[in-house]
Amino acid sequence: MIVFDWSLLYWISGLLLALIWLVPTLQLALHFSEVADLTQPEWNPPQESPLPSLTIVVPARNEEAEIEAALRSLLQLNYPQYQIVAVNDRSTDQTGAIMERLAAEPASAGKLRVLYVRELPSGWLGKVHAMWLGSHKNATQKNVGQENAVQRDGQQAASEWLLFTDADCVFHPECLRRAVHYATRTATDHLVLFPTAHMKTLGERMMISFPQAMSSFAMRPWKVRDPKARDHIGVGAFNLIRRSAYEAIGTYESLRLEVVDDIKLGESVKKAGLRQDVVFGPELVSLRWAVGAAGVVANLEKNLFAFLRFRISLLLAVCALTFFLCVCPFLGVFLAPGWTKAGFAAAVALIALAYAFSGRYMGNSALLFLTCPVAALVFNFAALQSAFLALRDGAITWRGTKYPLAELKK
Repeated sequence: MIVFDWSLLYWISGLLLALIWLVPTLQLALHFSEVADLTQPEWNPPQESPLPSLTIVVPARNEEAEIEAALRSLLQLNYPQYQIVAVNDRSTDQTGAIMERLAAEPASAGKLRVLYVRELPSGWLGKVHAMWLGSHKNATQKNVGQENAVQRDGQQAASEWLLFTDADCVFHPECLRRAVHYATRTATDHLVLFPTAHMKTLGERMMISFPQAMSSFAMRPWKVRDPKARDHIGVGAFNLIRRSAYEAIGTYESLRLEVVDDIKLGESVKKAGLRQDVVFGPELVSLRWAVGAAGVVANLEKNLFAFLRFRISLLLAVCALTFFLCVCPFLGVFLAPGWTKAGFAAAVALIALAYAFSGRYMGNSALLFLTCPVAALVFNFAALQSAFLALRDGAITWRGTKYPLAELKK
């Protein structure tokens, strides 16, 4: 009778996990410091330094809790020539009223303009359409039912640079000076700034630190600027792009049905052969991405299935790989006999190092590596739930709008 040697399986599995984790952890250790930090003195331009014109586009749908703080932080930017285009995308709360009140204040004169979307045109996602409208050189929009609203002229976005940001982001006054200075000095066409996530619960810290530590498997930030590398990036909180580059990729009109619009913007820039880069800047842009672990799961449910191209096979493969990489090392430490624990222990140590390196730049505790297996299980649940809801409803629902799956797959 043949007896299977389980210890051999433990040895192979443990060593394989350690080897897999060794590569991204070494890359983080060797290269993460190559990503520029905009808070460093070298990226602070002299006050008299000429800077190009800039338009900031802020799409918002039912953001009454966050929109005032976001817009006030933008109105206080230390930047010579810029304007803010706030797009109220069919909000049913007080978002539009707050925008109008801020636009009517004397300090906002010439800086803040408000556009309204009353009906979403077919073939568009709401946020993508709002960003396209706000960035369009010749966009005009009648505010139906409010004759005395802020005037919309036909040249509100005719600037050299565009910044697309979210309605829950708070900006430091020096943020745009440093970012544009960096982009112009390095001849960058599309610049992404990692925002600082304010996390108030353990669930938020657990679920936000997990993708940060895992991201090196999918994307190497230090390679984004390399035109020969496949790595690209986009972040909804801060996509700064030259207007010429934005028009070269076909504007957001070419991405009208992209659920993960920020990442797809970055992909389009990279495919067009334009120069892209990503930088750090602690507290230059900050936000609370979600409230509690449940809030993070809700946000992931919208994006994950779309990010995986609506492919069940790819979704299942990602879930299986996530379980193997993030849960099995911890199980092996407890379940493997004797010295066969060594490989699993090495993998756990490398996971801890990955959390430590990413946490140093993202402001998370290295001890969050202890939550990695739980975060992986919750992540897998969110991914499977994302697919289940989309397939059950035949659509993705976000902010009260349903987008048919058949249309999105096109």
